Amino acid sequence: MRTAGPGAGILKSPAGGPVKLLLASANAGKQREFAALLAPLGLELVLQGALGIDSVAETGTTFEENALLKARHAAALGAMPALADDSGLEVDALDGRPGVWSARYAGAAASDDDNNARLLAELAGVPLGRRRARYRCVLALVRDAGDDAPLTASGSWEGRIASAPAGSGGFGYDPLFVPEGYEATVAELPVALKNAHSHRAKALAALVAALRGLDRGLE
Repeated sequence: MRTAGPGAGILKSPAGGPVKLLLASANAGKQREFAALLAPLGLELVLQGALGIDSVAETGTTFEENALLKARHAAALGAMPALADDSGLEVDALDGRPGVWSARYAGAAASDDDNNARLLAELAGVPLGRRRARYRCVLALVRDAGDDAPLTASGSWEGRIASAPAGSGGFGYDPLFVPEGYEATVAELPVALKNAHSHRAKALAALVAALRGLDRGLE
């Protein structure tokens, strides 16, 4: 499988209009973030929920497996190219947990607050100097459900876990994640800064660069 991401084909349709790209995510926070990241590319982002497509079970054991599962599922039901991501938080002191289980760390129906509370409980007594962590994202882009050469790209954002949540912005573990080089959590930082430096932004930049290099169309 080739690794990494959009070029001429995704940036422009044969008629010169925007290319429609199905986003395989039901996460409102991710939808907002991707809309902001993809807007400069002139892409028309279609949300799977708008087409009545339900989320697929994330049965993979890696971010890449789950991203591909979601992209193929959306492309099959939406009949258009699909982009999916699987992302999460890896904490060194927890041997990489919560990892691919980040969204459901405190249970299948867990809220962001539930997940953050569990993370803090598991890190109780761990000093700040040993709370190294990173956000990781893998993107998968398929032209259709049977695409035998899907593109994947990854990005990471290094940082540490704070001792208590702070800030009201973002979603997920943002109130606890302090990026390297900052003293504030992501939830306290401007949205534009997150969109410029996040794991998703880095993965998308790699995906864009790879597709440009391949000159690979989606039509």
